[in-house]
Parts: sequence; C-alpha cells; structure tokens
Amino acid sequence: GQGTATRVLIIDDEPAICKALSIALSRAGFYVKTSLTGDGGIRILKKEAFDVLVLDLRVQDMRGDVIFELAKAERPELATRTLFVTGDISERADKIIDACRCPLLRKPFELRDLIHFVNSMAPQSHDASA
Repeated sequence: GQGTATRVLIIDDEPAICKALSIALSRAGFYVKTSLTGDGGIRILKKEAFDVLVLDLRVQDMRGDVIFELAKAERPELATRTLFVTGDISERADKIIDACRCPLLRKPFELRDLIHFVNSMAPQSHDASA
C-alpha cells in the first residue's frame, strides 16, 4: 500500500513533464505528487514527507537552488535525495547544481533513467518492487 511506496515530489513548471513523470513513476510503484511552482512545492513539503525530490532548475516563480534550500529547511533528509532536471546547459546552471551536490538529469531524458535515479536515491529500507 501507500505506506510502503517510495514517495516522490516533482516540482517542474511544465505541466506536460509533471504529468509524464507522474504517470511513469506511479506505474513503477511510486507515490507521486507534483507542483508547478516552487511555492506550491514547499507548501506540500510542509504538510508531507517525501523520500525523493525531483526538481527543475528553472521554475517560473523561484530558482531551483532556492527551492532546494527551502526544501532542505523543511525536510533535511532531502539534502542527499534531490535530483535536478534541466534543459539549461549554461555554466551558471552547472555551478548551481555543483554547489548543491545533487545529481542532474538533462532534458530531454529517458523515463527509465529518471526511475533508476529515484530508485537509487530512495531509502533502501523498503523495496519498490514489493
């Protein structure tokens, strides 16, 4: 049941990406919530704990690294369980992600790669295949 599923929060301001990732991860057995804004994502984190955060570096209302800092303030465990996704290949983007010490998937990416990353970051106490 939901109690044992790995919980994933996706913050990305592209509705199509949120929808695609949500469907793919749900099919793979994850519990998923999505937010199109940084502010909305932080509000969700205040109410609920998540195992993994999937975070777009460029969300309209807030920079990804700012969202990351706010998320960590709410849920310190997400410091090592955040995956950045971005189509931004600028040096500035690389610097931000390096500073956060988080893995990065460049858009467009394969859904199976995303699922692999999420699985590898999730706490290993429960098996996603169960």
